[in-house]
Amino acid sequence: MQIYRVGGAVRDRLLGRPVSEVDWVVVGACAETLQAQGFRPVGRDFPVFLHPETGEEYALARTERKTGRGYGGFTFYAAPDVTLEQDLQRRDLTINAMAEDAQGRLIDPCHGQADLQARLLRHISPAFAEDPLRVLRVARFAARYHHLGFRIAPETLALMRQISHSGELEALTPERCWKEISRALMEPSPEIFIRVLQECAALERLLPALARLFHQQPEAGTGCLEVLRNCASSQQPLAVRWACLLLGLASPEAVRQSGQHYRVPRDCQELAWLASQHHLRAGQARQLTAATLLELLQQLDAWRRPERFSQFLAVCLLAQPGQQADLQHLAEAARLTGQIESRTLLAQGYHGAGLGQALSRQRLRVLEQLQQMAQSSGHARSG
Repeated sequence: MQIYRVGGAVRDRLLGRPVSEVDWVVVGACAETLQAQGFRPVGRDFPVFLHPETGEEYALARTERKTGRGYGGFTFYAAPDVTLEQDLQRRDLTINAMAEDAQGRLIDPCHGQADLQARLLRHISPAFAEDPLRVLRVARFAARYHHLGFRIAPETLALMRQISHSGELEALTPERCWKEISRALMEPSPEIFIRVLQECAALERLLPALARLFHQQPEAGTGCLEVLRNCASSQQPLAVRWACLLLGLASPEAVRQSGQHYRVPRDCQELAWLASQHHLRAGQARQLTAATLLELLQQLDAWRRPERFSQFLAVCLLAQPGQQADLQHLAEAARLTGQIESRTLLAQGYHGAGLGQALSRQRLRVLEQLQQMAQSSGHARSG
């Protein structure tokens, strides 16, 4: 039995990047051998096991054969006679098909090291086209390594287009797509992920509403990608990046449908929907009436959901940097009205519906004063 370090750990070490997790391939063994040594199987029919102490993944060397549509349409052959080279040949990109033995010697049958040096994302064989998930994976790698000068090989991009036009992308499960999309949005250059999906005709199949935006309003699409790039440079969380990606869609309903289709986490869906509904009004906060401003804060649930409200402001500022003063004004309105406490009104004898009405009246009075000050300041500046 021989054990090799494989894949991303080898790739990132050669790039001089931090290695976050290590995967291993076991050659010359069977499932019973690993289980006898305390390894725990990940699944009943998948030859991957967890180390009894480290929890790292150890996979039996295997080959694959396409038997159906989509990401899961494969059968595996894992046995002691499968070689390391055969296992590496089934992988997606040359830079992911390198291994190291126990002495640290590199095994590189697909010339991945040369492609690392050439900053090239290149597929290994025509079998690349059998797995539609690889379209999203390659786009994600492009987003990860763009700042290092990586590009996709033209022949690989051509295969990605072939997959897009084949209808295979539609066979991917929403959950698997979202896993790749969410990881790509958190890469250093998430806008490159979207650009690559455009180039290979996958965007119209994966995010059709966004594809229509790019087709019908190219300037708005370009602006969307610029905002997404700024999300990464300011290290925004996933919910903010998802909201910024969808902010230019034609309607909040399109935003809602995109989130529901991929079963996006609730916090991401809620923020994207709120941003699509209210970001324009937020950017005019100083010009709103006190009643409208109060209604906006209520719709944003600013007092009970302060973290989400902060993320909403972040989305608005990224999308409308010229409206910073209005957004700061909105934040101040939330702060001042949030200082009004229900217990004070309870002590005054307000209960039930009357308590809510009294709370709204006090908040409205605070906002009326705030808006008067804002308007007076605006008149002074214009004068």
